[in-house]
Amino acid sequence: MDFVNKLYSEIERQNYWDKNISLKRNEYLKVGGTVETNLFYIVSGSLKISIIDNSTEHIIRFGYKNNFIMALDSFITEKPSDFYIQALKKTELKVLSKQNYFTLINQSNDLMKLWDAILQQLIVQQLDREKDILINSPKERYKRVFQRSPQLFQEIPNKYIASYLRMSPETLSRLKKS
Repeated sequence: MDFVNKLYSEIERQNYWDKNISLKRNEYLKVGGTVETNLFYIVSGSLKISIIDNSTEHIIRFGYKNNFIMALDSFITEKPSDFYIQALKKTELKVLSKQNYFTLINQSNDLMKLWDAILQQLIVQQLDREKDILINSPKERYKRVFQRSPQLFQEIPNKYIASYLRMSPETLSRLKKS
């Protein structure tokens, strides 16, 4: 069982969820300049995390069914974050407050080790993303992301994947056909 499933199962087992929320397509879960310290589990739907620079959106991460999503910087620091989290389609979420999350995690060494493992996994994912951004070849970027996250291509519309990969939708379409 992977880390996400282990964490989800433990939260479910102990019934730690604070609430459920629904987002309509294009509705924001979080906007830039706000604090968001909740942890969200995606029951259905999909979201993007982005930052806006000089009116240009840069997508940095996606979340979809059976995954957790959060504004990690705000979750950790409890300070405003520049990140936006927006639903790409109707999305159902379970919400867990940071306080309840740490109450749960601090119950045992095994849960604390699980948190450490999740953080390590996030760091590696972020490093992979940084490598993706530095690679000049659109074909290489596509190949790396596809190998790492094939489910992404089933859950997320191509126009958002293209933006994430720093290429036009037409380029992505050509790469997918080749």
